[in-house]
Amino acid sequence: MSDTPALPGDALREGVIATLRAELGDALLDVVLKPNDDLWVRVRTDAWRQAGMVLRDHLGCDYFCFLSAIDWMPSPFGRSEDDPSAPAPERDTEIKQGYAGGDTRMQVFARVTNIAKHFGVTVKADVPDDSAVVDSWIPVFAGANWHEREAHEMFGIGFNGHPDLRNMYLPTDFEGHPLRKDFPLRSEEHTSELQSHHDLVCRLLLEKK
Repeated sequence: MSDTPALPGDALREGVIATLRAELGDALLDVVLKPNDDLWVRVRTDAWRQAGMVLRDHLGCDYFCFLSAIDWMPSPFGRSEDDPSAPAPERDTEIKQGYAGGDTRMQVFARVTNIAKHFGVTVKADVPDDSAVVDSWIPVFAGANWHEREAHEMFGIGFNGHPDLRNMYLPTDFEGHPLRKDFPLRSEEHTSELQSHHDLVCRLLLEKK
């Protein structure tokens, strides 16, 4: 018999996984469970909104924390900690999608919590490379509204069913999406424009205090 202690079970989160699997079927693509700690799941793109509904209606996740996106492509412009005076290091160009994997460069993800039972779930889905669009979560959680507007503005991701995807931070004629890894932040024109809008936002926030 091995002397290695068994990993602790997590009946609560294992039950969450079982419910998601029962409701979503093969649209539940991957799961990462850290017992008595946290849970990450990846769902098929066409089940993105349905996953939110299952979490809300079947698992009691009544608190919407946030929704955002991530571009997993390594930046062609390097990293902020790189020494600009040194020769550019050789860079790893492989896309690695983090917990629960993935097949595309960009993904959307959201965090919801069941306050009564004290557990949260991070759910994510691939954003198609050839058509960066997923369904809106507004019918599930109204608070997703401005989160999706931000993701649209910064990553260029569309949200089917969103009533108003206007920019919140940048002028309407701004070109590009600043949080995409291939956005040229070092361009003097873009840097100056971003800085001026950053200064404006900071000033407005200070005026509200």
